[in-house]
Amino acid sequence: MPEDSLTALVTGASAGLGLEFCRQLAERCDVIIAVARRRDRLQKLAQELDGSAEVHGIVADLSTVEGVAATLEALRQKGPVDYLVNNAGFSPFGQFADLPIDVQQEMVSVHCNATLALCRGAVPFMRERGAGVIINVSSLGALMTGKGMAVYGATKAFLNYFSESLQAELAGTGIVVQALCPGFTRTEFHEAMAQHGFERQRIPEELWMESAAVVQASLQAIGTGEVIVVPGEANQALATSLLAKAGAG
Repeated sequence: MPEDSLTALVTGASAGLGLEFCRQLAERCDVIIAVARRRDRLQKLAQELDGSAEVHGIVADLSTVEGVAATLEALRQKGPVDYLVNNAGFSPFGQFADLPIDVQQEMVSVHCNATLALCRGAVPFMRERGAGVIINVSSLGALMTGKGMAVYGATKAFLNYFSESLQAELAGTGIVVQALCPGFTRTEFHEAMAQHGFERQRIPEELWMESAAVVQASLQAIGTGEVIVVPGEANQALATSLLAKAGAG
């Protein structure tokens, strides 16, 4: 691989925002390391991007030690990476006291522990090269409290704080850190939540966005100095309102 080639590692790459990140980063990068649990989806992605980027599919469950280790090994062998997108995630929608604790702990592992491990694996190489982009996919839910989302929102608030602090630590290194906070996005994510009582029809149409627009906003924000990136005018207005209320409280 030529020294000037660019490599991206994307987790949760088989659907939704992760899939769209792979598509749009294929326009910028020569190699995509796509991490997901579903082998068939990764194979389909490789076929789709054939001719645009070299795709290495890594089948891994990031809620497990083995899955994180396999992804770190891929980072070591196929990297170093210029873009790291920590997108893998899920939400077991429901009341904290009613949901199985092991499922909620798995979510913490995917959202927080896996993100920490992959950032720790990527940052030294990025710092040595004097450049790099880390995008931690958070949520507008990090800025608000809500029933049925206690642990999910807490993990996303963690990602926001971590991203802002990491960017402060890496100031002057050439590394950009972003916490992407999308609102309601038309992906399989909310389809899964609907099976547990989430009512999509109660969300105003203007608050929904397409994956392509969310990812485009994320990539366009690179280099602007923004760490917390909220895509979409309606979501930005809601975020401003939420932050104002928090400040007043």
